[in-house]
Amino acid sequence: MNTARRPNFLLFITDQQRWDHLGCTGNGVVRTPHIDGIARRGVRFERFYTASPVCMPNRATLMTGRLPSLHGVRTNGIPLSLRAATFVELMRRAGYRTALIGKSHIQNMVGPPPIYQPERANGDPPPPELAEAIMDDWSGAAYSQEIPKFWQDPKHDIALPYYGFDHVELSDEHGDQCFGHYTRWLAQRHKTPDRLMGPENQLPGNTMTVPQAWRTAVPEELYPTFYVAERTEAYLDAWAKGDRSRPFMVQCSFPDPHHPFTPPGRYWDMYDPADMKLPSAFDLGNAPPPPHVAALLAARDAGTRADQRKNAFAINERETREAIALTYGMITMVDDAVGRVLAKLKSLGLDQDTVVVFTSDHGDLMGDHQLLLKGPFAYRGLVQVPFLWADPASPGRAGSSCAALCGTLDMAATFLDRAGIAAFNGMQGRSLVPLAEGSATNGHDGVIVEYGMQYPFLGGRGMMTMRSLITERWRITIYSGRDWGELYDLKADPDERFNLWDDRASAGIRAEMAERLARAMMDHAETSPAPTGRA
Repeated sequence: MNTARRPNFLLFITDQQRWDHLGCTGNGVVRTPHIDGIARRGVRFERFYTASPVCMPNRATLMTGRLPSLHGVRTNGIPLSLRAATFVELMRRAGYRTALIGKSHIQNMVGPPPIYQPERANGDPPPPELAEAIMDDWSGAAYSQEIPKFWQDPKHDIALPYYGFDHVELSDEHGDQCFGHYTRWLAQRHKTPDRLMGPENQLPGNTMTVPQAWRTAVPEELYPTFYVAERTEAYLDAWAKGDRSRPFMVQCSFPDPHHPFTPPGRYWDMYDPADMKLPSAFDLGNAPPPPHVAALLAARDAGTRADQRKNAFAINERETREAIALTYGMITMVDDAVGRVLAKLKSLGLDQDTVVVFTSDHGDLMGDHQLLLKGPFAYRGLVQVPFLWADPASPGRAGSSCAALCGTLDMAATFLDRAGIAAFNGMQGRSLVPLAEGSATNGHDGVIVEYGMQYPFLGGRGMMTMRSLITERWRITIYSGRDWGELYDLKADPDERFNLWDDRASAGIRAEMAERLARAMMDHAETSPAPTGRA
């Protein structure tokens, strides 16, 4: 491979998109021709997993190449330390121009206080910078840059560089309720944008029963997805007119297809819920579900479910079909936006110098096990996401696929390797470039998925944690403070219906997988800082 000239990188990332919600991964209903085109020009990774099934921990893993238990973003609600090294900062220091356009969510993007509060010792409270084990003022302005209330000040902006990005145009949150630079852009194009957003301003004709769905009054050309595409095009135009000796790394980050379900204009009814098939995992079979699933199903049946939050809740058949149809509408709109950006890349003559990547930060249960959204689960629909890598320097790999186990943890090392930049000590992922080029076939022996949760978990107290290990055939999941867990044979039971945790015949494999999980956690223990001497 020619490394004399470093390539440009264009990373498309969506929010909460399942691996099987693309045409190139076998979905015969949702229309994604432009994203499928990336797969045709490159490599499709078939078993690519998130490090965590929620936004902030996995996005921080993407930036650092480190598991949540190491970079510290163990749950939504913890900003990534500004002292954390990121692969983007390494690329910036190496001469890349780095841009983030769209959703960031590396810091908190909502204002309410946390649910979890640590117990404090008696005595005078410590100063803010000594309130935590890491000396940093987590309550300071530097960690509130994405909070909505600060964007009401027209002078507020992101302090650059931002985790390595020297250009940021923000569109945080989801659906038609995004804010940041997006709302300033919107205000320039509509006199009263507040009269477009939210369920209180929705258009007539909403017959959907699934929670968090409304027919937005925001037109297509003013919707956040359109904004992200337009601003990415503008950045590429500006780069092409400037100093082209410095390559670019652009993260084009779409807030969709994350709930609320608000596809605008023609995308609202582009797909008919009646035509949507229930996922095969909607059928629970005869096996009893794990306790956390059973609790959500019971709340649905009792009419007490909490369905206006961002955590998982149970749904019925009609709601499942509606959620899928609306999600497909959002995905097709994202695909159209991807097509626009790719067309701009080609019109500028940059397509042969740019590695194009597509992925998502995590999936969605979307009816699997009769659940919607996300939470303390490691089901396939939630933790497996698409990953497409199209490198014009490897035309012989066009249209190929890779079944090796890998995930978001590997992305930082992969970008750096392809750019010819050495990683920092403590980066845990491994480069996928050999797999993408076809010079290697083996991935990880197993993939770790971590989860932390502020919300009360089945009546428990404190912050719940989850650890999972996914191997070629098995998945084991253990929860803190619980004497039960999960064990699935992914080969015999791909829908993960039959929990073998208490199955006597599976006791041996449970013990083996528990040991493998423990050893994998040891293998991913902290190695930074490196020793500075012999003591």
